[in-house]
Amino acid sequence: MSLPSSLTPFVTLLPGLSAGHACAAEKPLWELGIGVSALSFPDYRGSDESNLYAIPFPHFVYRGTFFNGDRDGIRGTFFDSDRIELNVSLGASLPVNSEENAATQGMPDLQPTVEIGPSLDLHLWRTDGRRCKLDLRMPIRAAITIAGEMKDVGWVFSPRLNLGIVDAAGFAGWEMGILARPVSGSQRNHDYFYSVSPQFATASRPVFDAKGGYAGSQFLISLSKCFPKFWLGAFARRDSLKGAVFVDSPLAKSEQAFAAGIGIARVGESSARVEADV
Repeated sequence: MSLPSSLTPFVTLLPGLSAGHACAAEKPLWELGIGVSALSFPDYRGSDESNLYAIPFPHFVYRGTFFNGDRDGIRGTFFDSDRIELNVSLGASLPVNSEENAATQGMPDLQPTVEIGPSLDLHLWRTDGRRCKLDLRMPIRAAITIAGEMKDVGWVFSPRLNLGIVDAAGFAGWEMGILARPVSGSQRNHDYFYSVSPQFATASRPVFDAKGGYAGSQFLISLSKCFPKFWLGAFARRDSLKGAVFVDSPLAKSEQAFAAGIGIARVGESSARVEADV
């Protein structure tokens, strides 16, 4: 489960925020900067309560020969192919104070989590110049809590189709990302967010034992642009829990949710230049 997770870079928390790639050209070997994001997210997927967040984030791009890091992830040259990549996938979630959410009052707080794992990415289609591309990304991530005692909270699998468009709608330099994905998780992951044990049950919150399996779907659209000294990005995301194995949990108050955010970063770059597509 990846929520308003800006404990990691803004574009990593919200996969697909910038999915396009410009065509090959000489670009800086590295870019480094710091930014701030304004985000609106539900407390957790299925919550009917939302919050606004203002969170700083780092901006990082490295275009090495055997190693690359950018908004699409951290990756090395593991395959001699321009069709397959093995990346590192990251995600996270923000904490939830249970006393400030009507559905979880009296239950333990939800601690912030970090998710990390491999992602096998397949490049399905490219136009000439790579101004449009369609990718299939298949990340599987283990999740752990990071406040107080570290706790294993299972795994998440969310294969996604990602369409990237450069110079979107004729606006030079703007990149659009369109992402659609089903989400699934382990029993331990769903138990952490949606189970209600007997000691926390009430008349309006019956006991519930969450199972592993299908966890709904997500659709995301984003826009971003790199200017000479700064980066600007925005996204909107729709979540659906229809058909999720935990949809009958008393903590899953809404089958639909909407999230959005905007971020801006001040960026510096190296004087060294390399031939690159990103």
